Amino acid sequence: MEDMEKKALETLKRWWGYDKFRQGQMDIIRSAAERRDVLGIMPTGGGKSLCFQVPSMMSEGIALVVTPLIALMKDQVLTLQKKGIKALAIHTGMSRREVDTALNNAAYGDFKFLYVSPERLSTDLFKGWIRDIKVNYIVVDEAHCISQWGYDFRPDYLDIARIREIVDASVIALTATATPEVALDIMDKLAFKAPNMVKTSFERKNLAYRCLRTDDKRGEILRRCLNGTGTGIIYVRSRKLTEELASFLKSAGVSASFYHAGLPPSLRTRRQEDWLLGHTKVMVCTNAFGMGIDKPDVRFVLHYGLPDSLEAYFQEAGRAGRDGKESVATLLWNDEDCSRLKASTTLSYPPLEYIEDIYHKVHAFLGVAYEKGMGLTLKMDFKKFCKQFKLNMSQAWYAAKYIERCGHWNYTENVDIATRVMITAERNELYEIELPDSGARDLLVMLMRRYCEIFDYPVNIDEAGLCARIGCTEGDLHRSLYRLSLSHVIRYIPGSSSDVIHLNNNRLHPKNVNLKPELYNLLRESAAKRCASMTAYVREEKKCRSRMLLEYFGQKESAPCGKCDICAGTSEALRDKIDASNAFPPAI
Repeated sequence: MEDMEKKALETLKRWWGYDKFRQGQMDIIRSAAERRDVLGIMPTGGGKSLCFQVPSMMSEGIALVVTPLIALMKDQVLTLQKKGIKALAIHTGMSRREVDTALNNAAYGDFKFLYVSPERLSTDLFKGWIRDIKVNYIVVDEAHCISQWGYDFRPDYLDIARIREIVDASVIALTATATPEVALDIMDKLAFKAPNMVKTSFERKNLAYRCLRTDDKRGEILRRCLNGTGTGIIYVRSRKLTEELASFLKSAGVSASFYHAGLPPSLRTRRQEDWLLGHTKVMVCTNAFGMGIDKPDVRFVLHYGLPDSLEAYFQEAGRAGRDGKESVATLLWNDEDCSRLKASTTLSYPPLEYIEDIYHKVHAFLGVAYEKGMGLTLKMDFKKFCKQFKLNMSQAWYAAKYIERCGHWNYTENVDIATRVMITAERNELYEIELPDSGARDLLVMLMRRYCEIFDYPVNIDEAGLCARIGCTEGDLHRSLYRLSLSHVIRYIPGSSSDVIHLNNNRLHPKNVNLKPELYNLLRESAAKRCASMTAYVREEKKCRSRMLLEYFGQKESAPCGKCDICAGTSEALRDKIDASNAFPPAI
């Protein structure tokens, strides 16, 4: 075992440049090296990636990494490639040929990491290739997504246990948010051969948790943004509010931008990069922002109202202070927020009769007849759907998500569909066709060089890569492609972003849809408990905020943090007088 630990340290130093592991990392790596299934529960920013990357680099074969976070997937693949480590990814939005090529490379190309989004696990193409891929570990990132009792359940994760029947490899499951009940459920659903959990402390000694009861949220946020140092994140509950609040802050002189899943992919990427590079100080966003983004110097996180659960709050607040320096997470709330959260929790489980009605309306909207549809993947415009049937959008959305829990379909939001191009002119004709300009000619030459199949079918193109090689802007590229299409040289299908629904079964007749009433009741009770825990957290006046969070996640022994609003001795009447800067309040 000493030899294994020495090899692990050498691997860490060679590829990542670190001299030692963080708390818990070596324990997880040791279990992996012994080929034991292991569940690692570590706080956000605790270094979970190294827990599977190091043992995979020490072993023959390739690590199969299941993660729902496409942004994280792409970022980690790029980071590994920059280190000279061969890695690739398969996710929604890729063509069948691209997926087939990637799986071929995974089987025969000496790659070390294959990142896969969970919905790909059940496809015939993936199942056909997986037997030929020498998998050394099955890695489950965001492992709480496999638990029905977790706050972010994803039905596709249940397919991981089926993959274990095909692949003889141990599991490394990782999460930052798992209550004791959820942790046991994770190990059960992943078919652990024996229970094995490594849990590090959730305590963040550099992070001060604050709750501030106020009816002047915008004023409080503005003061903190103007007086605070470093970059920050402000979480809000609606897309509209991200835009309104960012505009308000900018008008007051704050460098702010907004981000939500409804923005075009290129704009989301640009805004994320501006914030990561420090060009934007404050990002106002929905919870679509931050997953998989590792920016170490976030000094403050603000919540404009209550998140749905303490799990969500802990993960979002935990994006502050990953560099170990003092940081603050402030939750702004009032009685109206508590009432809204309770109403939202009730709304999230509409009557089963209503849910079945949504089941049939969705199929009708998509044009799917009874006893048809199994295996289809279709674009879904949910806003248009609700408008057509005059539905409450929130209630219909929760119904659709519950139907997903029951396994009837899989719903994926904001799938980035790449720009596709096919050269329709014959090769020998290209020399005679009069092209719009020299830029179009350069682009056409580059397309032929990079995509050899471009004469056979529409291929997904890498817009950023083409712009870099040709030396043009994204707008210039789009204009050139459009002009070439007008000249009948190419077929141009612009990129887009769309929700996608995959039908797992044929459409059932009325009264035959199994909506699992017992599961419905249990989940509704679980959601009500999470709502009550969130409300109790902000209303608490005596107990340390950090200790409350730690106890919620099963860590019973901890000392008062000395940094939160309660430890600082601020009573209910004095909380609105807390210094608006991001400096820590003095401990008593």
